[in-house]
Amino acid sequence: MVKTKRERWHNNFSEWFDWILDRAEIYDYGRYPVKGMGVWMPYGFQIRRRVTDLLRKLLDETGHEEVLFPLLIPDWMLAKESEHVKGFEDEVYWVTHGGLEELDQKLALRPTSETPITYYESLWVQSYKQLPRKFYQIVSVFRYETKATRPLIRVREISMFKEAHTVHESFEDAESQVKEAIDVYRKFFDSLGIPYIISRRPDWDKFAGALYTIAFDTVMPDGRTLQIGTVHNLGQNFTKAFSFRIQTRDEKFDYPWQTSYGVSDRVVATLIAIHGDDVGLVLPPDIAPTQAVIIPIPSQSEEDSRKVLEYSRGVLSTLLSSGIRAKLDDREDTTPGDKYYYWDAKGVPVRVEIGPREASGSTVTIVRRDTLEKRTVPLSEAVGSIKKTFDEISAYLIERARKFLADHVSRVSSLDEARKAINEKGGVIEVPWCGSEECAVKVMNELQVKSLGTPWPYERAEGTCPVCGRPAVTYMRFSRQY
Repeated sequence: MVKTKRERWHNNFSEWFDWILDRAEIYDYGRYPVKGMGVWMPYGFQIRRRVTDLLRKLLDETGHEEVLFPLLIPDWMLAKESEHVKGFEDEVYWVTHGGLEELDQKLALRPTSETPITYYESLWVQSYKQLPRKFYQIVSVFRYETKATRPLIRVREISMFKEAHTVHESFEDAESQVKEAIDVYRKFFDSLGIPYIISRRPDWDKFAGALYTIAFDTVMPDGRTLQIGTVHNLGQNFTKAFSFRIQTRDEKFDYPWQTSYGVSDRVVATLIAIHGDDVGLVLPPDIAPTQAVIIPIPSQSEEDSRKVLEYSRGVLSTLLSSGIRAKLDDREDTTPGDKYYYWDAKGVPVRVEIGPREASGSTVTIVRRDTLEKRTVPLSEAVGSIKKTFDEISAYLIERARKFLADHVSRVSSLDEARKAINEKGGVIEVPWCGSEECAVKVMNELQVKSLGTPWPYERAEGTCPVCGRPAVTYMRFSRQY
């Protein structure tokens, strides 16, 4: 199988990523006059919409109900849960004036919605008979990010934030919901061909106000990890803060249990990063706004060129009627080579080339975007061949991405091995860990890494902690992160 080059993609990822966002017309970043905010362009928004449609489908199928809450959160409401507000206090944007008039209370641009949704759950739910309730919304959230911002990866307006919030009768029900949420995310990322590891975040890095946090991480082309999804068991922390109680089965009253889980614009960033190459974007066929583009190749003969264009229009009609999202690029002022470059950069899965030979022989030439392999098939077989090619592309992208992740997860037994692995290939290092925060901090300081957490489900480690020499209880994962 032909392999496209991925040298620039790997060695100069940051530059490559900025280039492809611009070249493929996905996201216009850096020119909007507010730091950390960008504009979804039409092609990028189509990708975004297909990703969110997939997510909505998975959530709707599991009994989640979509809602839409206001953007502004009153100061008193955000401050209800003390650990939560402390975790976000450095990141909140505040609205203090309406026109020229100072407001009587500050209003936060939502950084997340645990507090307002809990408040409304307390108004909507009175009995265990109404549970479970599972809500979600896809909205903008705002966080005053002080680190170096990066388009789609680290921004101040997260414009594609899917947050789900659920309420349950018991701890056991909430635990079951955590597992369901993880399963939903597995299906979501698997459908996009995005590989991941699942970790339980250490207590010092859990979501503010949660009992614990489960996180999905992937490895980017430059070897750094990116958090792409989180699931939180909130326990009764928020329901207690809002004095939210329900009638229980034994006719008493108690605080219900909650979970929350989210993904963001980073999903699209990861989709772009994981599958791309030096030519540009490579999109899974199910997500691609345009699945096949037809490129007519004119002849020096006007008559032959006319026949090629007529034949191409017929092929377009055939593909569209079969359910394939196809386009005909019949621009007269652009050469076929420039059209190849344009559509390959946009990641269109299949290119259909039609010249005088194809038009006269009732054939089409199919080019796979992922490998740039070509083959010519009869027109009568074009639809079946293209759909088969879609399946081949999807399988190849998944296999390639999973192999890349597997090659960048290193299980080590000593700090020297860990240092060599993180410096030479990056990715994730798994170190035997005794359970002490002090030992984890020492690894972070010595190797200039951050902790991702321990494997989920729990995995017992062999050997001893390389820091203190005590028996290891599990593995702690570390990486250099975005």
